[in-house]
Amino acid sequence: MSTFRAFILTTTVILAMLRTIKPKNARSKRALEAREPKEVEDPRTVIFVKGTHAGEKVDHAMKELMALKRPHAISFSKKNTVRPFEDATSLEFWSQKNDASMFVLGQSTKKRPDGMTFVRMYDSRVLDMCEVGVEGWKSMQEFKTAKATPGHKPLLHFASDLFDTHPRLQQLKSLLLDFFNGEIIDSICLKGIEYVISITAGPLPDSPSTSSELPKVHIRAYTTRFLSSGTRVPRVELTPMGPSIDLTLRRHQDPDPELLKQALRRPKLKKQDIEKGLGNKKKMRNLEVDEMGDLRGRVHLAKQDLGKLQTRKMKGLKTSRDDADESDESDEDEGQVRRKRRKV
Repeated sequence: MSTFRAFILTTTVILAMLRTIKPKNARSKRALEAREPKEVEDPRTVIFVKGTHAGEKVDHAMKELMALKRPHAISFSKKNTVRPFEDATSLEFWSQKNDASMFVLGQSTKKRPDGMTFVRMYDSRVLDMCEVGVEGWKSMQEFKTAKATPGHKPLLHFASDLFDTHPRLQQLKSLLLDFFNGEIIDSICLKGIEYVISITAGPLPDSPSTSSELPKVHIRAYTTRFLSSGTRVPRVELTPMGPSIDLTLRRHQDPDPELLKQALRRPKLKKQDIEKGLGNKKKMRNLEVDEMGDLRGRVHLAKQDLGKLQTRKMKGLKTSRDDADESDESDEDEGQVRRKRRKV
């Protein structure tokens, strides 16, 4: 009977996802338009879900991450039986219902204790996911320092070359960037950077038996203080704010190539943007856009002959009549001399 109910629930969810909803009024129309794909995405809403047994470490780590993510965070208080690597139907249903594009699942089992899974969605479908283990944590309350304002955009710092070379750490870096990244902005003032999140990958294990294991990932948060330095650039000091979380990499799921292609698709660019060389279009030669957004071109010329250079006609450069008569007489004398030499 339970299998039949699960089949009915799965079928209902799939039919609900495939159904085309027609708006009944202007309010519902605006709500549907807000969920459509946009050229500039809104801040990702993250749903925090606890499994049947999460554990103390995972519970506190999820609370600390949710505090950094607010106000774009939703917490499910009830325990749910969720196995993302086996069946992601529940995640797709919650994603569509809450208009959320990311999940953090906490589950602790005997085989994988203190586990936490980051799941990224696209179009209410699972794009990729990465499971980590919580090795240690330290709450914000243990740091008796000032805290940053919720909702401010943090400065992210990845301190390891492995985040750019190792595929597993590249995926984790991409997930954490989407997790902590807030509203997309063009610029920010210096005082607007209230806190910094530093993500460090520890050294690789030296033991031969564990040489294939990945290093631990340490997440630290600091508040910034701008002090006078005698110049226009202030001196910056970092004060630990919390939380402090240590993670180890476990299972992962790579994105489907077709779904990833759809997720990375960009809208058609305007003609003026193509001329500026923006986007993935072929950039026009000898054209570039400076920091102010102005289009600048480079023109290549051959070596100029300054003797043929046409200067501006000015009265001061014109020859007078007396000079013209003298030049004519000198030309006649030179002509007579040349004729006499020919006769000789």
